[in-house]
Amino acid sequence: MVKIKSFEVGSGDTFYIRHATDNFTVIDCSLIDSRRKEIVDEIINESDNKGIRRFISTHPDEDHFHGIEYLNNRQTIINFYCVENSAIKVDETDSFKKYCELRDSDKAFYLYKGCSRKWMNQNDDERGSAGINILWPDKDNEKFQEAMQTCNDGGSPNNISPIISYELNGGVKVLWFGDLEHDFMESIEDDYAMPEADIIFAPHHGRLSGAIPQKWLEQIDPKIIIIGTAPSAELKYFNNYNTITQNSAKDITLMCDGNQVHFYSSNENYGLRNYLTNKYKSETADGYYIGTLTTRSR
Repeated sequence: MVKIKSFEVGSGDTFYIRHATDNFTVIDCSLIDSRRKEIVDEIINESDNKGIRRFISTHPDEDHFHGIEYLNNRQTIINFYCVENSAIKVDETDSFKKYCELRDSDKAFYLYKGCSRKWMNQNDDERGSAGINILWPDKDNEKFQEAMQTCNDGGSPNNISPIISYELNGGVKVLWFGDLEHDFMESIEDDYAMPEADIIFAPHHGRLSGAIPQKWLEQIDPKIIIIGTAPSAELKYFNNYNTITQNSAKDITLMCDGNQVHFYSSNENYGLRNYLTNKYKSETADGYYIGTLTTRSR
């Protein structure tokens, strides 16, 4: 069974995927001091029997790599995936220095639309694929090139974020957008058609500034949008779509079993969601059961 977890870490992102194959993936980290040992202990425990571990960094902002040096000290990062960049910072934190060291090392694999790599999205006789594909960026796209120049000049790196797809064979399809901004996505919405997906982790922690354009939402047709942690006044609540809001749900765990996704919240008071089916699952170490989604057939 595949496990996808999103930690509530304030205004930041920390995810992992424990794949059904011999793979384990961390997407971003924001290891706040009050939780960093707990979170890294869990990552180490969940990945203990996996032969391939990778860290995917969506973009070089502190709330997406804070504490990466602590994670690396506890469990050495040997496969580091990012969009190739030369980002600079006026104030270089220890986390940014470690990010740059990994980005510029022989551990790095650079992400772009359609890129392929053994065990990320290729099988062989040794192990199966992780089911991860990169839908964006198109390195030849002028808008992306402008965003990269902004990043490399010391400006915001938000719009170099990749769009990451995870797909379980015959089951769930999930998308991550990093911190892509609404205006940038609108500027490229006619250049790229989005695939259908069951679940979206909303861009920019679910802020209005990262609202997915309506054209893309209609193409994706998500069953659930997960909105990250940010001040309520800054959030885009995606009217007419089913949502789980991390401000209330806290840690969110998806247990993916074939075409069934069982959702758990670490908040015992969050309760069952009326748009999910109640499969009468009980409380587990992964939290309090809030319902089950049956994914669309593919």
